[in-house]
Amino acid sequence: MLLKQEIQRRRTFAIISHPDAGKTTLTEKLLLFGGAIHVAGAVKSNKIKKTATSDWMEIEKQRGISVATSVMGFEYNDHKINILDTPGHQDFAEDTYRTLTAVDSVIVVVDVAKGVETQTRKLMEVCRMRHTPVMIFVNKLDREGRDPFEILDELEAELQISVRPLSWPIDMGERFKGVYNLFENCLDLYQPSKQIVTESVHLDIQSPELEKHIGGNLSKKLRDDVELLTEVYPEFDRDEYLAGRLAPVFFGSALNNFGVKELLDCFVQIAPSPKPIQAEERVVDPYEEPFSGFIFKIHANMDPNHRSCIAFVKVCSGKFERNVNYKHIRFNRLMRFSSPTAFMAQKKEILDEAYAGDIVGLPDNGGTFKIGDTLTSGEELHFKGLPSFSPEMFKYIENADPMKSKQLQRGIDQLMDEGVAQLFVNQFNGRKIIGTVGQLQFEVIQYRLLHEYGAQCRWEPISLFKACWIESDDAAQLVDFKKRKYQYMASDKEGRDVFLAESNYLLMMAQQDFKNIKFHFNSEF
Repeated sequence: MLLKQEIQRRRTFAIISHPDAGKTTLTEKLLLFGGAIHVAGAVKSNKIKKTATSDWMEIEKQRGISVATSVMGFEYNDHKINILDTPGHQDFAEDTYRTLTAVDSVIVVVDVAKGVETQTRKLMEVCRMRHTPVMIFVNKLDREGRDPFEILDELEAELQISVRPLSWPIDMGERFKGVYNLFENCLDLYQPSKQIVTESVHLDIQSPELEKHIGGNLSKKLRDDVELLTEVYPEFDRDEYLAGRLAPVFFGSALNNFGVKELLDCFVQIAPSPKPIQAEERVVDPYEEPFSGFIFKIHANMDPNHRSCIAFVKVCSGKFERNVNYKHIRFNRLMRFSSPTAFMAQKKEILDEAYAGDIVGLPDNGGTFKIGDTLTSGEELHFKGLPSFSPEMFKYIENADPMKSKQLQRGIDQLMDEGVAQLFVNQFNGRKIIGTVGQLQFEVIQYRLLHEYGAQCRWEPISLFKACWIESDDAAQLVDFKKRKYQYMASDKEGRDVFLAESNYLLMMAQQDFKNIKFHFNSEF
């Protein structure tokens, strides 16, 4: 019974959005309410030399953006909340796609002035594919923005999901007075402050008390708006939300702590506890006693003093315990972990047990894990849905300091294990090629190699269109293809054959000439 209760109080979710919509600020404020931190870091303020809790890598502090998903856990209202703050920048989308395989629901942050932006659309596609329940937080109401009804229309059209506002703003920008919370039927009055929490007044929207708080004109407009809302939008239906078809919408200002508590209070009530997960062999139910979990992310150098690597495990079923033997499916051997950790971004603490829905960090110093690995109490299980996509940008990586070739090799190996980018070795000349989905990743790799491994690299241009994994049942044709395309063949980190196409035309010609060869654009085949 205890196992079931523990799992039911878990809420594991990711916060996603376009860069600069306020995702990291929202994460901070959620942690503030959970008592996990006591003062919010003003993310971009130079006066306060604190940076956001979830952006702890040196390069993140310099750029003011998130480049890696960070994991934070805290207790709130007798629920265990696990937040994954993801990078919004499109160059790090792959990290975010993989993170979405490890969460049970998602909060999307939208800027009231900019509305739905490109990256939000892309991430929403992944949520739709997986039927992940979504809540939307419309942020920055303390600035001038677009009409709330217009924003709702855009959310429905662009994200292809029905919406239902559960709070409604009273004006915006400098005239912003607060929101009416339709979920709890109370008025939340706004006071601009980064550190204190707004008070709410429980009153019915028809009550004459309303005029005292926000004045006659705004009271009339609020009542008209809410009447219109109830006519246009269906009643909130939790089953529709859990099926990923209906998104509740909240309005607020994360920077000023406003509307965040309402979002969190509603979230713990309606968000799903851990859900069954499809493995290749069968569906795994979270309430099963035996432990199972998969690695969805690897992070090198969480602590630069120790050069440690951490593998993030999503617990899918049962209970994980410290110092118990678990089976590493790929290696087919038992392993025990003496210092599994729970996270608060970079700060870690040793944990003795974790339940389905939790995220556990396992030390990985010898390259024991790779993304997608499964750990179980003994059963042969393989969790799927952690693909590497074909990169879109390529460069040769060269050693800029011959005295540090070992450090460079180790750095490249560890960073590639993280899934930051992909490494291909050209079979023709033995040179190493790094493939990424965005230019910024090259800068991050170069920066981290220098600052974390003491190795200097330089990039050299290479003109490539796509990297495709190839396979064929026709052995003779495969040999012929590899012989004829010898200059364009490479192997990936797993030693699989990869064809490096220089242009779309050459790729199409290869597909036409070699009918029995399958060309794959992601590594899951």
